[in-house]
Amino acid sequence: MEDSVLVNKAEKYLREISNESISLENIDDFDNFKNLYFKLDDRLNYLQKLKDDMDAQGYTTPFTSLSRYGTKAVADVAMEEVGENSRHNQIFKTKANAKKNILDRVKSAIDSHKIAIGHLNQYGYVKCDSCYKKYSMDDYKKMDSKCTCGCKSFSFKVNRALTHRLEIIPYLPLSGNYMVLRNQLSSYGREALKKVLNILKQERKGVVKTISLVIRFKDENNRMVRKNVTLDSEYVNNYEEEVRRIYGRRVRIEKLRFHRTKPAIIDDQHARTALAIAYVRYCESIINEIKEDILKRRLSDFKRINNYDSILAEFENQTPDFIDKDDVDTIESWRKSKIDEKLKSFNYLDKFGNKNRSLNRDLKIRDNIYKNTLVNIASTLIKWDMFRFYLTTSYNSRKIDIGPFPYIRVELDREQRKVFQTTETNVIEILQSFTDIKIIPVYEMDLLLYEKFKFEKQIKSSNIKFNNAALGAALIHLNSDMELEEISNAFNINESKIKKEIKNIDTIKNPKSDKSKKFLDLIKK
Repeated sequence: MEDSVLVNKAEKYLREISNESISLENIDDFDNFKNLYFKLDDRLNYLQKLKDDMDAQGYTTPFTSLSRYGTKAVADVAMEEVGENSRHNQIFKTKANAKKNILDRVKSAIDSHKIAIGHLNQYGYVKCDSCYKKYSMDDYKKMDSKCTCGCKSFSFKVNRALTHRLEIIPYLPLSGNYMVLRNQLSSYGREALKKVLNILKQERKGVVKTISLVIRFKDENNRMVRKNVTLDSEYVNNYEEEVRRIYGRRVRIEKLRFHRTKPAIIDDQHARTALAIAYVRYCESIINEIKEDILKRRLSDFKRINNYDSILAEFENQTPDFIDKDDVDTIESWRKSKIDEKLKSFNYLDKFGNKNRSLNRDLKIRDNIYKNTLVNIASTLIKWDMFRFYLTTSYNSRKIDIGPFPYIRVELDREQRKVFQTTETNVIEILQSFTDIKIIPVYEMDLLLYEKFKFEKQIKSSNIKFNNAALGAALIHLNSDMELEEISNAFNINESKIKKEIKNIDTIKNPKSDKSKKFLDLIKK
């Protein structure tokens, strides 16, 4: 397939995606859920095929053709060919940029669809009406909607205990248009985006990936040879022995360098961007719905603030005919005088041009609400969802399944857990008071995650079957002073299931019988 044909094909498909809206109306109905899942999955398969075709045609390194097939250097070009040479270079650059941009958009669209499908997989599953076997939607589609027992009748079940937030799906850059969506964010939305990206970018302590050495040794002809050698990370503690094994006992290491990698919590740029944009845009919609109620409750005179804003907006873009449009300072001075004149007519300013005390206090309160509360809603919500995801899933499921957070680290180290140290209680109170979002202020989330990861290592070889969703809730109850009822409500898990996992945790950590103690010793070994 020619380059231009493939680019046009991808652009056309992404345009079709952008023109289709995503509806979550009656999503609990199986037909609606299935249709959305199948549509997104079919799109993902097509997008991945497009990416494979682009990789095969060198779209990952489009600018290499400039040096390989481009025109000659200026010094080698005759004067009469300079113009033609410049045109050729421009054509190559234009084509290379088109390849780079379309591949970038396709990758963004792929990760956005993975996120959407991951949330849907967490949300619902099907159960055979004959043998009662459970299937994920992915397995259900692969089996062509037919159970292994031959039955084609299924019941749709919603798993409210798992981590999912379907509301973000319509706000994902599903057509790869993340640049457009980012530019459409409000001022506090852009600030919120930075905060979310900083969370998802949090890197772990450097891990050795490869080791580079410069060595000297004598070859078969007794000549001294200098050589560059690269070893994998498995030899980080015994690189000397490995080099000596290969090149002889008398080898000398002249230079040594450890190459480290610092993976982020979400270790993929496009996935990070898609998640951040989706959460921020979703939270912007929440803010637009609740900010008026918040301000009415917090301000002494909400109508006065609205009137104040409308006066500022009235003269914001006005320019009188008698002032030169290029005279910016004079225009600004005229606007300020008109604004002050109208503000004084409402007694918002005194004769010295100072805002009255009550108005000034309301403006500061509003500014504080925007800066310290509304701008932190997205970061608070995604931290809560990731925290809950880690607590309510097993190590193996995080390793195997894509889940709602593609490319998320299976386990976090101390550096990465730092983002969970802060609990935005004021934001959580706002969400609890003005929305239906179930969220609770859990303090020292980083230490709770550490407890979860440590416990997963303890039960690695255990045959005890844990309810992972209830296990996370049980760990919160055991490591905090929160009431069981409050945790149960936030996690959508029955209290009896949490109590059962509390007993299982106690059995593992504090074995009472000799048999249990021997079993625990075997697990530790």
